[in-house]
Amino acid sequence: METKQQILKAIEKLPDDASVEDAIDRLYLFFKIERGLRQADRGELISQEEARRRMARWLK
Repeated sequence: METKQQILKAIEKLPDDASVEDAIDRLYLFFKIERGLRQADRGELISQEEARRRMARWLK
C-alpha cells in the first residue's frame, strides 16, 4: 500500500469527533513506525539489552 493511502486510511479510522491534534498524533505515530521499519530493513537495530539500558535512563 502506498504511503498516501496508508495516511488516508489512518485518518479515516479516527472517530468523527477527533480533533486536529488527534490526527497529528496519529500521523506522527505512523511516521515513527515507518521510520523504524526502514531502519530495521537497513539492519540498523539494537540489542534487547541496549534497549533496556536506554529505557532505564529515560525512566529515571
